[in-house]
Amino acid sequence: MSTTVHPDNDALIVVDVQNDFCPGGALAVPEGDAVVPVINRLLDLPWKTAIATRDWHPAGHVSFADQGGPWPPHCVQATRGAELHPGLRAERIAHIVSKAATANAEAYSGFHGTTLAEYLHTLGVRRVFVTGLATDYCVKATALDAKNGGFEVYVVVDAVRGVEASPGDVERALGEMSSAGVSFIASSSLHA
Repeated sequence: MSTTVHPDNDALIVVDVQNDFCPGGALAVPEGDAVVPVINRLLDLPWKTAIATRDWHPAGHVSFADQGGPWPPHCVQATRGAELHPGLRAERIAHIVSKAATANAEAYSGFHGTTLAEYLHTLGVRRVFVTGLATDYCVKATALDAKNGGFEVYVVVDAVRGVEASPGDVERALGEMSSAGVSFIASSSLHA
């Protein structure tokens, strides 16, 4: 299936392609950096807007293991780990959304506690194409919230990677998104 990107109403969302989620990072997603060249190709298409989300945690964030959370410290504000992957063509990204930026609140979705939905609606965006890390956490949460926010949602399957903290997590996440009406597409199917 070939899909034309419509510059009047389509947005690309790049979820959490940050150093700490890539190989060598504090919470590395297996092959996390493999999404970068795929996303860079997608960034060349004529989107209405391209958005990146990022974890932007204060030190001592509630999600960190030393605070009783499930994760090692990661994506601490203003550290190298929180920066977007250096290979990502960030100059093509119009807007960066910081999430989970207060110590006592977790946010997996780029829509949770942010103005992302309003921003997209103001631009007249109707379809969003979700890429990034990680399939079974922030990609899933962002895609589901986009769907709940009234957008038509596509996950670009070769532009996401999962953590797979427990065996089957990625498959379950894909099933949950599919059940909610999220569609899946390969990057090769998208064109100007």
